[in-house]
Amino acid sequence: MPKLPQVSGREVIKVLRKIGFEKVSQKGSHIKLQRQKANTTQIIIVPDHKIIKKGTLRNGILKPIPLTVEEFLSLLKRK
Repeated sequence: MPKLPQVSGREVIKVLRKIGFEKVSQKGSHIKLQRQKANTTQIIIVPDHKIIKKGTLRNGILKPIPLTVEEFLSLLKRK
């Protein structure tokens, strides 16, 4: 399994927008994104921090969607 890079909240949001997430609201430094997929609504909260902790990225953002680390890295590299 590849290592997770250090990324900012803005970079994570750019990746999530590529797969259909849209910003719904923001409360403080936390941004709520959602998308409709197969009759369900997926909601993710992304902290708008300079560096997101690797555990937060893996378990709080990628795992619930589900998005693998490899898929995340390929979306991150793609412009």
